[in-house]
Amino acid sequence: MDIREEATKIRHKYETDPRTKSYNAIVYGGLGSGKTASIRSCRTPILVHSFDPGGTKVLSGKADWSAYNTSIESGDILVDTSFEVDDPSKPVAFESWDTEYHRLKKLDFFSHLGTYAIDSITTWAQCAMNAVLKKAGRAGGVPQQNDWYPQMNMLELAIREFISLPCDCILIGHDAATKDEVTGKIFKDLMITGKLVRRVPLLFDEIYHAETKETSKGVEYQLLTRKNGTYQARSRLGKNGELELYEKPDIKNILRKVGYVYEDKPKI
Repeated sequence: MDIREEATKIRHKYETDPRTKSYNAIVYGGLGSGKTASIRSCRTPILVHSFDPGGTKVLSGKADWSAYNTSIESGDILVDTSFEVDDPSKPVAFESWDTEYHRLKKLDFFSHLGTYAIDSITTWAQCAMNAVLKKAGRAGGVPQQNDWYPQMNMLELAIREFISLPCDCILIGHDAATKDEVTGKIFKDLMITGKLVRRVPLLFDEIYHAETKETSKGVEYQLLTRKNGTYQARSRLGKNGELELYEKPDIKNILRKVGYVYEDKPKI
């Protein structure tokens, strides 16, 4: 066996693997923190599958704070809101999303997107639980302990498939406060079921916490890129200092800073 030849094959395999230059991120935060609005700054065309009722209205019209004219009206952002309403007694949202997602994947639709976003993982997870309860014959009921594992498994499998798509992938989420029982300190994490709070972030390169700051010029939106005393955040791509602790909610600029492709794809 030629050791150098094998080493060359491994290097080539790594260099040509599209996943080594893929961009995937969780952007999470509280109400009004600009997490959904940050989608405007992603590479276009953008597809948003929305599970948050009314959440994507911030992607409509002009945003004075944004450097981009990207909007639903411009045709650069495609939004499917058919998953926003899910009756727990007759749930259909998660199954409808799964069918539509795989239909688009079969059409190779995602190859023509700059960015695919799901908004938000919190309500997406609720719809997944509704589907689990429906399958168990207890639609609209209270989840029992043995319902959580199927829900978590459904979400983790879907997320692993999500981040393997041939476009940038953004997962929007809400934050939730947790208290350290020993120190009494409050921490903010991604709002999601049980162990997925730790397992889902492991699958993503980038985890940003969306925040606002009062300035003399008004409210300023920003993304925390590294963990601080309260919020969980991380950037694998900015590991060598390419990113500031706080970045503007400009995903294209973040891509440019870390040496990734930041140009839009052709309009569709």
